[in-house]
Amino acid sequence: MTHAQEVSKGERFKFGENWSAFLARLNDERIAQAEASLKDMLETETLAGKRFLDAGSGSGLFSLAARRLGATVHSFDYDPASAACTRELKRRYFPEDPNWTVEEASVLDKAYLAGLGQFDIVYSWGVLHHTGAMWEALENVAPLVAEQGQLFIAIYNDQGGPSRRWTKLKRAYVAAPKPLRLPLLLGVLVKTWSKTLIHDTLHGHPLRTWSGYSKHSRRGMNAWHDLVDWTGGYPFEVAKPEEIHDFYRSRGFTLDRMFTCAGGLGCNEFVFRRK
Repeated sequence: MTHAQEVSKGERFKFGENWSAFLARLNDERIAQAEASLKDMLETETLAGKRFLDAGSGSGLFSLAARRLGATVHSFDYDPASAACTRELKRRYFPEDPNWTVEEASVLDKAYLAGLGQFDIVYSWGVLHHTGAMWEALENVAPLVAEQGQLFIAIYNDQGGPSRRWTKLKRAYVAAPKPLRLPLLLGVLVKTWSKTLIHDTLHGHPLRTWSGYSKHSRRGMNAWHDLVDWTGGYPFEVAKPEEIHDFYRSRGFTLDRMFTCAGGLGCNEFVFRRK
């Protein structure tokens, strides 16, 4: 099936639609945060001379960050609206730049991937678990990493029962008519934010955490767009950190860095190096 067919059948969230709204609020501070995130996890101050693949570029923010850090960037996304967002950021900041390519493609398309060659850094943050075939996607990105290159991925943490319940809710959201989606969003808002909002109010700072969310987000997103992305993010798969580690160790990778969500809700981040 095509992306449009999956969406029409209620089997896929329109990630790109959410990213399009996010771009209207993108600013220099959020771009700087994205750059800092890359430098931190990759333990470098520059990507000059590096080939950087953004597999599932979303808004294009991290493709932009990598390009600003000096990398030659190849971006692709399965969602046409996400690919359009990435092209828009290229148009704004690096118009007509031959060192940044943006395409519409799927990480499950092995023929497409085979034509890309290898990269010093393969980046796929919060993407592979939304393909509908996570382990196949994890397998597909491995050959794209050059020798001594790095693979930077983030995968949703497996919480057992709660993860299965979140999967059902996300599936219900993408299958629901639009008028029913707002009540679902509000329900998730209450579940995930009520304690924080009450705490801030009782301490005399209503909405402090909510309004300041983007300043502390490793992804640069504001609270509302992150909430929509989380609620609607289907397909949705999860894995335990040790499963991801063992998967790539058996394929000749070593772990450079790991940042976990401490067993809770969210993504575990990994930077692997190919031997």
